[in-house]
Amino acid sequence: MSARKIIIAIDGFSSCGKSTLAKQMAAILGYSFIDSGAMYRAITLYFLRHGIDINNKEQVVEALKDIHLSFHFNEERQASDICMNDENVEPYIRDLIVAEKVSPVAAIKEVRAFAVKQQQRMGKKKGIVMDGRDIGTVVFPDAELKIFMTAEPEVRVKRRFQELYPSNHNVTLDEVRHNLELRDYIDSNREESPLRQAHDAIVLDNSNLTREEQLEKVLGWVKERTTQTVAG
Repeated sequence: MSARKIIIAIDGFSSCGKSTLAKQMAAILGYSFIDSGAMYRAITLYFLRHGIDINNKEQVVEALKDIHLSFHFNEERQASDICMNDENVEPYIRDLIVAEKVSPVAAIKEVRAFAVKQQQRMGKKKGIVMDGRDIGTVVFPDAELKIFMTAEPEVRVKRRFQELYPSNHNVTLDEVRHNLELRDYIDSNREESPLRQAHDAIVLDNSNLTREEQLEKVLGWVKERTTQTVAG
């Protein structure tokens, strides 16, 4: 599509399909996919396992020193799994208990600084697609393509429910709805790097789009940006 690689930043609310889109784009473009949400979930998992009091700054700072995150390609899934301290924690970070705690953890200044530093290091060579809450506003404010994803609340609830139900038949739509509403509130109102649409981001409302339609639309945007980059 272009001889020159760019940084693609995808932000938006929970359960809008940010990671799904980012993975598709990375595979087609030959880019690296960096799942920032998985990084925060892995940190949350560590805190839960070790009983870290997130209101205790000293405990948080000390715990972060013992966390080492990396991504490794999973041949079976044909996707990258996140590893924490050499353990593949991909199967554990999607649990509802982690989902319930991840927003408060991600709101901690020291946690965000820790994650952002690693994310920026990963993006130095460009050719990456990264999704999250503050990628286009904080992590990569100079990204060549910024996308802000959204969808109708009930569409997001159904998507999240369908993701969780196969592994947890006890989960209810009301639980999922409450979790998403809480995460939206925390993500949008936290003091440190709140969820915001970057002024130069393109809004993508995928409430009524298929994955194929969405991908085609976004790849068109990528082509426009890479052409402009090369032409300039």
